[in-house]
Amino acid sequence: MLAERGVFDFWARVERPRVSRYATARCFAKALRMPAYWLLKSEPDAFSWDELVSRGAKGESWDGVRNYQARNNMRAMKVGDLGFFYHSNEGKNVVGICRIIALAHPEAKDETGKWECVDVAAVAPVPNPVTLEAIKANPKLDGMVLVNNSRLSVQPVSADEWKEVCRMGGVEQRKLKV
Repeated sequence: MLAERGVFDFWARVERPRVSRYATARCFAKALRMPAYWLLKSEPDAFSWDELVSRGAKGESWDGVRNYQARNNMRAMKVGDLGFFYHSNEGKNVVGICRIIALAHPEAKDETGKWECVDVAAVAPVPNPVTLEAIKANPKLDGMVLVNNSRLSVQPVSADEWKEVCRMGGVEQRKLKV
């Protein structure tokens, strides 16, 4: 009966807004209560993976971010989300995996009140650090934000990208405590 009236044809023609795959991934992760994935960049001479490891379970505030898109990415993070720790400038590689241990909160060092940070703790090193060159050479990672917008310091990573970078780095995902 509805088909005779053309109702289904109407809905087939309705324009739907396009949603980025990262926004879609976050929605699914939220619905399924799965962690989202991120990549956090730091210059090793300013704050290195070894320094984060030395902080232990109390972790460290991921502060000093002065980019609105990166700040908004931190606002989207949830406690328990996982992130790649990426050394930028020197090395340019994924060296570790960290966990978000505190939601976005005002950055203590910011006097303007505009900037926020999350707290992160080290989870595991990446046994075989994955270089930027290797990431760019892998066709499965063509759409990764790191490949297309290498200057963004805090960026989302899709579940497929996460699995591929973990595979490349020799990370056994089942051993990561989620």
